[in-house]
Amino acid sequence: MRILSGIQPSGTLHLGNFFGMMQPAIALQEKGEAFYFIADYHSMTSLFDPAERRKNSLNVALDFLACGLDPAKSVFFKQSDVPEVTELAWLLSTLTPMSLLEKCHSFKDKSAKGLPVNHGLFAYPVLMAADILIYDSNIVPVGQDQKQHVEVTRDIAIKFNEAYGETFVIPEPQIRGETAKVPGLDGEKMSKSYGNTLEIFGEEKALRKKVMGIKMDSRTPEEPKPDADQNLAIQLLKLVAPAPVAGEFEARLRAGGLGYGDLKKGLFENYWNHFAEARKKRAELAANLDYVNGVLAAGAVKARALAQTVLKRARRASGLE
Repeated sequence: MRILSGIQPSGTLHLGNFFGMMQPAIALQEKGEAFYFIADYHSMTSLFDPAERRKNSLNVALDFLACGLDPAKSVFFKQSDVPEVTELAWLLSTLTPMSLLEKCHSFKDKSAKGLPVNHGLFAYPVLMAADILIYDSNIVPVGQDQKQHVEVTRDIAIKFNEAYGETFVIPEPQIRGETAKVPGLDGEKMSKSYGNTLEIFGEEKALRKKVMGIKMDSRTPEEPKPDADQNLAIQLLKLVAPAPVAGEFEARLRAGGLGYGDLKKGLFENYWNHFAEARKKRAELAANLDYVNGVLAAGAVKARALAQTVLKRARRASGLE
């Protein structure tokens, strides 16, 4: 079983990235042949500062390795170090109906809001299909909001196979429902574009300020809160605290007598402790960038060898060779 997943270097990684993509991806490296990439080509649809892209790409590598990605168990690389993926994207685009892309969320949502849309954003699902198909991927772990793109990939692969003969493996999405939507500090989905994130490796003082600034209702500490499970701080606490600890906080809030300030202090302490070991490892990695760059380079060699094989198969099938 080959597993594939990628993450864009479009900004600082946060709790939503960790539980929605990183943690399940790291767990899957124990269950199959895992290919994980930094999607720097994809970041070009919204990020136009080259220095920022380089910095973000390095930070994603540091964050992933610090959080437990093991280069001995997975292939970790930058998307742009495998240029074959862009040629495959062209081959796939010639069979991709415009109507299919017009229905995709990334394009539809921005268009509906009257925001500027470039061709890269419109064609994003085709490049994503190439990312998946070029490694003969079987499983693609994604959040609920990305499920559509895997379905588009399947549609494109089936069209190609019907036109040119069996060429591509048809992938399956794997949705981790219980953490598909991590709430942000405002109750909406946690997202950089909403400015409601808690960074994985943020500065302690700034993170504490964010947590303590979470808005609560006007009920007094003494009042019972029968809806304690709907409290934003409790929802976040359940992600980062041991289950008995989160359960105790929820029970105290439900019964009455727990102040929101104490609840938020408890959330911050458990959040900070949850990533303590990862912070230590990240500092060590940041002091040894030769190692980090070496991991990415070695991963690209392995990924490119497979990509060249699959691309050659597609070129031959479609009559380019």
